[in-house]
Amino acid sequence: MTADDGTRIAYVDEGAGEPILLLPGLGYASWSWTRQVGSLSRHGRVLAVDNRGTGRSETPEGPYTIDQMALDALAVASVASGPVHVVGASMGGYIALTLALRNPAAVKSLTLIASTSGGPGSTPVPESTLRAWAAAGVMAPEDYARATMPLSFAPGWTAEHPAEFEELLQLRLRHPTSSRAWTAQFAACADYLEIGAPPGDIDDIPTLVIHGTADRVVPYDNMSHVASRLPRAKQITLRGAGHLCWIERDASVNQALVDQIALAV
Repeated sequence: MTADDGTRIAYVDEGAGEPILLLPGLGYASWSWTRQVGSLSRHGRVLAVDNRGTGRSETPEGPYTIDQMALDALAVASVASGPVHVVGASMGGYIALTLALRNPAAVKSLTLIASTSGGPGSTPVPESTLRAWAAAGVMAPEDYARATMPLSFAPGWTAEHPAEFEELLQLRLRHPTSSRAWTAQFAACADYLEIGAPPGDIDDIPTLVIHGTADRVVPYDNMSHVASRLPRAKQITLRGAGHLCWIERDASVNQALVDQIALAV
């Protein structure tokens, strides 16, 4: 798929029926939905995006913006020839919410996982996490991932699930994200968090918000902040789950997504 600025955007396409668009987080790609694609493809057509700069997508020069990545996602959604169920995690949630607000007719349902609507009143990335990212910034991709990725899980999760962690690392490293692309995406996130999601009304779109209480990247307090922007959204709290709650609690998240899709059909 080619974005409006000529950037090639890659995506996974599995299943048939109701179109489900999966948008990954900062520096991540479609691999991060590995526990969702197979399950959801039994209920619809899954389109799992590699955001610009990640996975098999091209890496154009920056700057990147959340608005541009929302247009990238919209381009992928266009293969479905109709409105899609949009699911975004972390930065993917910023993209998903922006897509819905800018193009509500393109969205059949909206799910935000471990995300925020940003702007005044939102809770920023903790300083301890920012320091860890900065300290690891000079490392090679494998060392960087191994040093920082545990922060995205609940405390102790990687030690309790070493084989699963190694499997996810290998998926991530098949197409590692360059430091240039990560920095461009991070800057886009920073702008979004400062300014907030664009104006708009999506009260008619069935919306679901999922968040773990042990999130050390986008703190759980952001869930109530999203609720102030999307008061009709259904909320699911995952007690003790970290930022990558859709991986840690995949069975619960997948069932919630299936239910959300069924509700909006």
